[in-house]
Amino acid sequence: MKKSLATCSLVVGLNLACLSWTWGQTVDLTWPQFRGPMCNPIGDDLQLPTKWSPQDDVEWSVDIPGRGWSSPIIAGGKVFVTSVIAEGEMKPAEVGTDYSNKYLAELSAQGLSQEEIIKKLEERDFEMPENVSLTYVLICLDLETGVKQWQQEYHKGKPPGGRHRKNSFSSETPVTDGQRVYIHVPNLGLFAYDFAGQLVWKRDLPNRPIYLNFGTGSSPLLAEDRVIVLNDNEEASYLAAFRATDGEPLWEVARGDFPEGEKPMQASGWTTPFLWKNSQRTEIVTIGPGRLVSYDLDGKELWRMNGMRPGPAASPFAIDDQLIVNGGAPMPMYVIRPGATGDITMEKGATSSDFVAWSKSRATSYIPTPLVYDGGLYILSDNGILTRLDLATGEESYKNRIKSSGADFTTSPWAYNGKIYVASEQGDIYVIPAGDVFDVEETINLGEMFMASPALAPQRLLLRTEKRVFSVRKA
Repeated sequence: MKKSLATCSLVVGLNLACLSWTWGQTVDLTWPQFRGPMCNPIGDDLQLPTKWSPQDDVEWSVDIPGRGWSSPIIAGGKVFVTSVIAEGEMKPAEVGTDYSNKYLAELSAQGLSQEEIIKKLEERDFEMPENVSLTYVLICLDLETGVKQWQQEYHKGKPPGGRHRKNSFSSETPVTDGQRVYIHVPNLGLFAYDFAGQLVWKRDLPNRPIYLNFGTGSSPLLAEDRVIVLNDNEEASYLAAFRATDGEPLWEVARGDFPEGEKPMQASGWTTPFLWKNSQRTEIVTIGPGRLVSYDLDGKELWRMNGMRPGPAASPFAIDDQLIVNGGAPMPMYVIRPGATGDITMEKGATSSDFVAWSKSRATSYIPTPLVYDGGLYILSDNGILTRLDLATGEESYKNRIKSSGADFTTSPWAYNGKIYVASEQGDIYVIPAGDVFDVEETINLGEMFMASPALAPQRLLLRTEKRVFSVRKA
């Protein structure tokens, strides 16, 4: 365990959901999922605020009890957000991804035993089930005013597993089809609420161990009339489908079939499956430890490819027939064409194949999911290096550090009106003109810790900081 802690960065269950669908759209689905309707957070509303300040342009602000790194979603004029409230104080969140490894090195230098080191590390940086009692809540706000319409408790008691204090017990973003809001708490349950705040159904899920109790982060996926959940864990990984109307199980496929000697050092993952509607078919694409696997809507495997990092965090998404796959640092970035079957793993040294349009090494991120905007693929590393690649060719336009020091990044970048927005955990939003020339045009300071990805609504930018949700709108 000591070696594993020292050699693996900490994975945070944020920014991990992508999907699209056509079923059940009975109300306006403004921003129904993490990273937006196309799982690529861009906007085209010219009234969205491009230059603003938290002091002058905040339309409304609402304190959110507890803590959660899930993103707000928007449908039918309502904003939905999840959180977890603890009895007493939770361990404080921390910026960066390597502070536990640094502490581990300090403890090792003191000559402590492995048992003593692990105990001290857990005491400082982990919240274990036996030490905390939680209330899980779904909150509904009015989009126009921010007024809380209702708050419902969907679980109370001990969490199913521990969490690293970088993570939260509510990092999974809910999803809505316009009729119900679906919440996935991995290793605990799946919950469905209507827009009036009434529980429609719930389904218990098996409790599986997560690597070193880092916590979870895989959000649910909507695929036609079913809810899909992914759980890559250390014991029995699976992908499963449930009927959206009543939660009835439809199918489940095991994912732990690694050949002997090929199981990754950690079998847990923090990504969310993506519904890829391409010109040939509809697929459920999943990034798991060590490999990428695609399934049809009934759970039958279509194709797979090796070359993903252990403990993946960034999720796949697509621009039409171009599937964007972040293999996770230090693995390559891939752009994949539709129609694959079987094992499409590339030969060593190859950068393209029949189904891989191009791949590029040393161009991936750890936690943030990349962004495609105006022909560019923008990749943000957790230590603040922004890379732009040409989406058609993979050619690098630039690779620049956003700030020389004092900035860590978990939130996925977003874009609208010719600007790329990149938010640091320290609460600064950097405004970068879209295009092949790097420049930080402006820095907006939120004054609060920021790790959840935003939501876009007509004329509004919704942001969730550590303690509140607020709407930014042009004055």
